[in-house]
Amino acid sequence: MSGNPAMEMRRICKHFGKVVANDQVDFTAGAGEIHALLGENGAGKSTMMCMLSGVYRPTSGEIRLQGEPVRIRSPKEAAQLGVGMVFQNFRLVQTLTAAENIVLGEKSSFWRGPKWIKEKQDEIRAISEKFGLPFPVDRPIWQLSVGEQQRVEIVKTLYRGARYIILDEPTSVLTPGEASQLFSTLEQLKAEGKTVILTTHKLKEVMAVADRISVMRKGRMIHTVDKRDTSERELAQIMVGKEVAPPREMSSRERGKSLLSVQHLDVHAEHGRKALDQLSLEVHEGEIVGVAGVAGNGQKELAEVLSGLLPWKRGRIVFNGREMKSASVRQAIESGISHVPENRMKSGLAGSLGIVDNLLFKSYRTKERSLFGFLRIGRNRQWSQELVELFDVKTPDLDTPVQQLSGGNQQKLLFAREIHRQPLLMIAVHPTQGLDIGATEGVHKLLANLRDDGKSVLLISEDLDEVMQLSDRILVLYNGAIIGELKRGEADRERIGRYMAGLRDEGEEAV
Repeated sequence: MSGNPAMEMRRICKHFGKVVANDQVDFTAGAGEIHALLGENGAGKSTMMCMLSGVYRPTSGEIRLQGEPVRIRSPKEAAQLGVGMVFQNFRLVQTLTAAENIVLGEKSSFWRGPKWIKEKQDEIRAISEKFGLPFPVDRPIWQLSVGEQQRVEIVKTLYRGARYIILDEPTSVLTPGEASQLFSTLEQLKAEGKTVILTTHKLKEVMAVADRISVMRKGRMIHTVDKRDTSERELAQIMVGKEVAPPREMSSRERGKSLLSVQHLDVHAEHGRKALDQLSLEVHEGEIVGVAGVAGNGQKELAEVLSGLLPWKRGRIVFNGREMKSASVRQAIESGISHVPENRMKSGLAGSLGIVDNLLFKSYRTKERSLFGFLRIGRNRQWSQELVELFDVKTPDLDTPVQQLSGGNQQKLLFAREIHRQPLLMIAVHPTQGLDIGATEGVHKLLANLRDDGKSVLLISEDLDEVMQLSDRILVLYNGAIIGELKRGEADRERIGRYMAGLRDEGEEAV
């Protein structure tokens, strides 16, 4: 970076009670630069960006923009100074349109009539087209895909005049095609002289798009380097502080009998939309079946109907020799089905509750956990401590609300609860989304061990590398139906990508 930095954070410290999230951190980024900020879950990178965007205030230290010291005490003040942040979990009102979300909070956004709304929609549409971020401006957020919702968030920062744009794990919810489109947009923002800060765990993406890379570990900044002077392997080693093992090679094995049989299943989601259309699949004992597809093609509904959260209109579900007659979460749990949902904090964990309560959710009825309707408090705390140690969950104590844990530790806690029950079938939806290298390696090992123990895994993921690495068979969902099936060794990204787009090879029939 030549010249003075556009943004400086000097000797930044941030304490949450006794926990030191950031310790004397220095960080700079220049105008017309894409700067990647790397680190394991809990390294402190998101906390740094939350202080820059006004969500948190530093305990001590100084922030400078264009060489001038500034005090950023709220997201509103950050926006006024030209700082915009796109969070991993979007801050959008589902019932409002895309345009209404973007102008929300403006003094001039009070009702001005159809002409004013049309002018704003045209203005927003012009920004989205200029930066290659298309979305329907007049449709409510709940009708948009995840990729389109992210574009709304980015355009919102640009509409408000952001010169410093922070993207937190931006590709964790995107398909490969959407990620490529996002990278093109980042290059355009860079060409416009804007400062782009990217927090991520995906080293391939960092090496593809970043100009400089900074690495944090345990709340401290330990390394900053130009992209041309480093490599993925070196960055991975710096992040975790040790040599990173190569991806696990999954050996072929004899699969067992059919455990799950889904036949001609029809499922309707919200607002009467048909999510699964005559879907049929089988999962055998001792295999990992990967499910790939663009978001919104029925993956979420497939996981929810199998775990008892969603009813089905037509079709049969047979699990472990017994037909499931109706949607029942309790029946699914007692049958031996575990579920790691897509959104761990919305559907998997209760953020305001502590470790013990979250671990008890699916086992509090058992004799080991309760007696005559009363929880065994002492025994349950000891059991929870053993699980925390076994799954290496980093937490100050058992009473810490799980929303205060890093994403990786939240996911470890979720897997601890689901795996300790020795499930026959594990339904894992985006199990490594937003996780760092070490946490991802740990999750992959847990899933592989389940398979090697003769259990079954239904792996639903948009990370094609993950699906191809772990799966014995890969099913591709398109418009709620299986459009293609590939065995280990047959799959390649190009062929899976064609299926995801709804294309089959010439002469090929639907599965």
